[in-house]
Amino acid sequence: MNPNNTFDLDAAIRKVPDFPKPGILFYDITSIFTNPPAYKYVVDEMLSRYNGTEIDGVIAIESRGFLLGSCFAVANGVPLVLARKKGKLPGKTIEMSYDLEYGSATLEIHEEDVAPGRRWLIIDDLIATGGTLAAVASMIERRGGEVVGIFSIIGLPFLGFREKVGKYGPVTLIDYDNE
Repeated sequence: MNPNNTFDLDAAIRKVPDFPKPGILFYDITSIFTNPPAYKYVVDEMLSRYNGTEIDGVIAIESRGFLLGSCFAVANGVPLVLARKKGKLPGKTIEMSYDLEYGSATLEIHEEDVAPGRRWLIIDDLIATGGTLAAVASMIERRGGEVVGIFSIIGLPFLGFREKVGKYGPVTLIDYDNE
């Protein structure tokens, strides 16, 4: 862990203008995964932020959230549940559609993987409008579970995610304002 919180995470994040459409600045965290010190910093920070929190499982959002959620689940000995794009999971699923900052989408979770009464941490790579995370939180709550937190590497507070998911205590390692 980095007790002084001096790691330059911003330098490890690739910025791609006009992707996926003109006017969008895309924060590509895949560059973190190719940089072992950056990846270790993110994982260590994620683990330390929830040290001592009662968490029964992790729900990781496709696809980059899988790379963080799996680290958390293994380190804490809890189940990892995957929130996937519609049509990617076999068997009985629950689903939720939501709006993105540049479109809409639908996520699904295996119904049997989200047991009622469990406490879940939701993990994704970036929080923009909060629509994706709100959809996953809604699915957890529909199944009788509780969302105990949301973790993400990047937050874009200027897009208003706190209005949608603020009650779940979203934690981000770096925020970008007015980009």
